[in-house]
Amino acid sequence: MATQPQTAHARQTTVLVVPGMHCASCMGKVERGLTALAGVESARVNLSARQVSVIHDPALHEPDLVAALERIGFPSQPRGQDLAPPASAVKPLLAPLAVAGFACMNVMLLSVSVWSGAGGATRDLFHWLSAGIGIPAILYAGRVFFASAWSALKHGRTNMDVPISIGVILATGLSFYETLTHGAEAWFDGTLMLLLFLLAGRVLDAMMRDRARAGVDALLRQAATGAMVVSKDGTLQWLKARDLLPGMVIRVSAGERLAADGMLLTGETRLDRSLLTGESAPVSARAGDALHAGMLNLDTPVDVQVTAAGADTTLAEIARLMEAAGQHRSAYVRIADRASRLYAPAVHTLAAASFVGWMLAGAGVYHALVIAISVLIITCPCALGLAVPVAQVVAASALMRGGVMVKDGGALERIARVDTALLDKTGTLTLGRPMPDGAVLDGLPEDAAQVALALASHSRHPLSRALVEALTVRGVKAAELTDVAEVPGEGMRALWQGQRVALRRPDGAAASRGMVCVLDIDSRPAWLIAFADRLRPDYQRAIHWLRDLSISAQILSGDRGQSVVDVACATGLFARAGMSPEGKQQAIAMLHAAGHRVLMAGDGLNDGPALAAADASIAPGSASDVGRQAADFVFMGDSLLALPRAVAGARATMRVVRQNFALAIGYNVLAVPLAIFGYVTPLVAAIAMSTSSLIVIGNSLRLALPARWNREEAA
Repeated sequence: MATQPQTAHARQTTVLVVPGMHCASCMGKVERGLTALAGVESARVNLSARQVSVIHDPALHEPDLVAALERIGFPSQPRGQDLAPPASAVKPLLAPLAVAGFACMNVMLLSVSVWSGAGGATRDLFHWLSAGIGIPAILYAGRVFFASAWSALKHGRTNMDVPISIGVILATGLSFYETLTHGAEAWFDGTLMLLLFLLAGRVLDAMMRDRARAGVDALLRQAATGAMVVSKDGTLQWLKARDLLPGMVIRVSAGERLAADGMLLTGETRLDRSLLTGESAPVSARAGDALHAGMLNLDTPVDVQVTAAGADTTLAEIARLMEAAGQHRSAYVRIADRASRLYAPAVHTLAAASFVGWMLAGAGVYHALVIAISVLIITCPCALGLAVPVAQVVAASALMRGGVMVKDGGALERIARVDTALLDKTGTLTLGRPMPDGAVLDGLPEDAAQVALALASHSRHPLSRALVEALTVRGVKAAELTDVAEVPGEGMRALWQGQRVALRRPDGAAASRGMVCVLDIDSRPAWLIAFADRLRPDYQRAIHWLRDLSISAQILSGDRGQSVVDVACATGLFARAGMSPEGKQQAIAMLHAAGHRVLMAGDGLNDGPALAAADASIAPGSASDVGRQAADFVFMGDSLLALPRAVAGARATMRVVRQNFALAIGYNVLAVPLAIFGYVTPLVAAIAMSTSSLIVIGNSLRLALPARWNREEAA
């Protein structure tokens, strides 16, 4: 449901989808519009998902909140239970960007002849051709800004698109007037160039924001779509997951994921809980044990009594935690929010003052209007708009070459300021791949190794696959077996040269030794094959590099027992074991309360809320779909050096971003007075604006230099 009850303080939380939000200014207006409503305690926008979460008095209903947003020009609707993702923010911008780019290139080619001194009929012809190409392109490409500006003005407010739209419309109109009156100048090229750079900046920003929603979407895809329900008379009926109800009994086959939370009624099986706990070793479950949606049944079919379904499952709760944690804002977004409130009125005032001033000075309406248009264009915040996204894209490309994929550009700012790193054990500090003990394999007789490979090759169990990989690397060839059979919950059995052989789960005391399997061959002693998860390469260098960056690290693991202690001793890091998803999120909240900025590194579903709640997050490429989607960064190789490399690269990026802001502000300080005093035409204003954007882009390209990503340079 869109509204979730909050027992504390008799409050409710309602989530509204607001498709019309696209910038920091929109965020501020939506939040202020809702908090001004009596009974609203707080409103927090998630710009990536284009949603707002409102905590309010139960006496205030959804229609009241929707009406409040409608009054300020932001149509909305309650979010559906299925948490369906919003439409892509990038796709609507691609066609306008392409049109603006194509038209700009063609009109610029025509303008070259005019700049070269063409006059008379030739100049008029080129102006008419430019108008024929430019006006339709401006109307189409500019509709992104025109629609936003009109919506704002219609509801009695302004935004950053209002002065942009006014400048574009006036420049286009004046250019057409010049064309009609055989004037010497027309500025279709400058107007198209302006739209091209503005749209490019908006596309870069939207590309980063579209990715931020992907974590919740990937998480929800992990749940089974439905389950086989066992009725009282024993008949079976397939029901969708959303139709399951507490009290129902569902039958879960081997290899099937649970569609709901429940209690195991009969039998015994083993479960893969890695999506929930991150622990790679399968765990046993017996009658009476609690099971959760998303777990994978490995061995035998079992019956489970549903205790929670749909939006009430642990999986859905983790999705909500991830979504709520993703609503934080970066410092640059907050700065942009404050700046956007001042930008439109300041530009309007400057342009109007320039027009009035030149009229009072005796200039004609035409001349005063040209100067006012020049002021509107030259003050366009294109360079400011590109300062962050261009640096992010260049840095993301450079980091990708270093094996780190950046999924959320805003996270570069957040990870640059972290001082604490929380590292999951399984799959993050370790490779997350169980590997058999090499000494045991080396001690196997050749025929026994061949039998083990043959048995393991018939199973899809994770330990069997690891055994096949290790023996194949050693050049072992599989023996020929007959009567091969897999006994659910036990292992593989077969006949080899008339002898019974088996690769099975251990029993007795051996079963408590962790990840192990037993190889049996008739009339011969059994071989116990132990498996372990190895630490990642370069883990010590990575930890030292983090310390050089003034970042303290500790282990936060969902695993229990000796395995966590062993890794803590090997790395020299403080460790906490047996941490649930909520426990990890609470640990991050405590660090935040103490003033720390946290980097979370994890790989599983259980890390999803913590990855979202941390200031920045990173996951290995081998992580679950949810882990990769929820994280801000993904590192592709096995080396743990990717963690400090991401921090160092982000800090270099933030230095360039600050330089970009200084360049953009410096441009305005120099250019605006020139425009006000009449030294700049609309064309020169567009060129100056574009030049400032190119300077910012050029400065950002320095991030692509390889030396920026060397350990010595970054540290």
